[in-house]
Formats: sequence, structure tokens, C-alpha cells
Amino acid sequence: MDQLGVSVGHWTNAQARTGCTVAIFPRSTVASGEVRGGAPASRETDLLDPTRANAGIDAVLLTGGSAFGLASADGVMRWLEEQGRGVPTPAGPVPIVPTLGLFDLPQGRGVRPGPDEGYAACQDASLDAVLTGPVGAGAGCTYGQWRGTSIDAGLVSATLTCGEVVVSVLIALNAFGEPGPLRRELLRPQGFPIMFQSQRFRRDPEGESEQGSAETTVDFDVATVDKQRWESEGGAEGFGTNTTIGLVATNAALDKVGCHLLAQGAHDGLAQAVAPTHTRFDGDAFVAAATGEVEANIDVVRSLTVEAVAEAIGSLGSEV
Repeated sequence: MDQLGVSVGHWTNAQARTGCTVAIFPRSTVASGEVRGGAPASRETDLLDPTRANAGIDAVLLTGGSAFGLASADGVMRWLEEQGRGVPTPAGPVPIVPTLGLFDLPQGRGVRPGPDEGYAACQDASLDAVLTGPVGAGAGCTYGQWRGTSIDAGLVSATLTCGEVVVSVLIALNAFGEPGPLRRELLRPQGFPIMFQSQRFRRDPEGESEQGSAETTVDFDVATVDKQRWESEGGAEGFGTNTTIGLVATNAALDKVGCHLLAQGAHDGLAQAVAPTHTRFDGDAFVAAATGEVEANIDVVRSLTVEAVAEAIGSLGSEV
């Protein structure tokens, strides 16, 4: 994020396995976002809608503690107010801090990020290389609960460039599903028959096309959730205890509509890298921000976003 002038800081409680991560953006940064998961915890995300008047943001906060952790945004706002950041009003500046929360309460054992912790994350913010793994909002992240077990995850990041265009992503992976090669082992009963119907086109020597069809039945025998293991490890109680949250930052000159398209692209990358995703048990959400330094084709920037998110999640094995 340093290439974009974005300062990132963390507050981490390693023992309680919770924390928060703040990204402080340059002035005049434009942003939008999109929430696709079924169980989100968020604050100030409505104003990210392209139809809302305010286009700018001052920071983005990713936090553990579920809805309780959203209170950490108060500390971020306090720090920004002290710096004179925010939307000018007759009563003083009002900082704009979209905040996304994830569920790590079982790991936190009653410890949740609050205003003081959000303030501390701002004090920690710098342009140094972004820490990843079990830090900040990633401290209590896990994935794989769809199998009835939890595997440690954390913060992941990636930066891609195309000419002068830079796209960076920072993601707290706390998914109900899982990344990697196993993502194609979908939740299906063993031996469940799936019918595929394909349309095939043949071209005769005269150039006329002729349509045919074929049907194929395939019996899948894939890995499924072991019911006994699921119940013994508390998997049934894990429903609703997930959420992958993240941010996209670029130096491209985009308006709110363009940033919204980047947020959509981030979700596309998530869907490529994790399965199942966007479930009723996740609150998957992304904020996308543009600092406006380089003119760029929106489709190029969106493609970079999709690839960056997939690459960041694909790096999980080396990050945590």
C-alpha cells in the first residue's frame, strides 16, 4: 500500500486472538463498496453507494469482534479529527471511516477491539510493508468451517501493476468455505447424480450450422462433511461465525461508480479463490478506494483487482 500513499496500522491482542487494522488514505480519495455475504457487520457502508452524495473517505477499518468491534471506529475517528481530517462542517470536520467487522468472538474470549484499540491502530499506521498473517483484523481468522473444522488463517495481501496503474488488496480471510485445490469439493451428498446438458454446434461443408444436444449423467463421490466429526468439533454451532472482509486500493482516477465496479471485481476474485463463498453464514464485504493519480481504463483496473484478490488468498499457505 506504500506505493499508493496509504498508511496501514494494526492493533493486535495475540492471546485473545482478535484485533483491528486501519488503512489511512490520502485526502481526496474516492471510494465505494459492496456487501454480498448474508451475515454482515458494517458501519458507514451505506454512504459508499454510488447514489450517495459524499464520495470521499479518510480511512477504512477492518476489525474483529463482530458487531461489538465496530466501536473501534470511534477511536479511528477521534485520531483523524485530531489531524483535521474529515468532511468540513460548521461544527468541525467529520471523518468518514467505512468499517467492516468479522466474527472472531470464540477466539477473543470476551476481548473485543474498542475505541482505544482503533486509536492505537492509527498510531501504529505507517507506509512500511504491510504485516500479514495473524495480526490486526486477521488475528482470529479461520476458514473451512463448512467441513466442521476450523483452520487458522489471517490477513493476506497482494499488489499488481500494469504500466503506471497499481492495485493493492488487503484481506482478512475468515471464510466459511476454504481456498486452494479443495475448493472444488462442493457440498454434495456422496453419489448424488448431477445431470449436465450441453449444446454442440456442427458446421456442414456449405457453412450452415446445425445444433445438436447431448446429456450426460455423472455420479459424484466427493469429500463431504462427516456428521459425527462435525458435531464433535462444534461445527453446527459455527454457522454464522465467519466473514471475509477486505479493501482494494488503486492509484487510478475513478469516480464512485468505478470504485463500485472494483468492489464487485474483488468479490469475483473471492469467488474464484474460495468455495463455498457469499453464503448465509458469511458477511463478505469489500471497500474499494481510488487515489486518483493515474488515468486508467476501468476494465483493466477491475481485471487487476480480480487477479489480486485471488492471488492474495492463494498466498495463504505462505502467509500464515
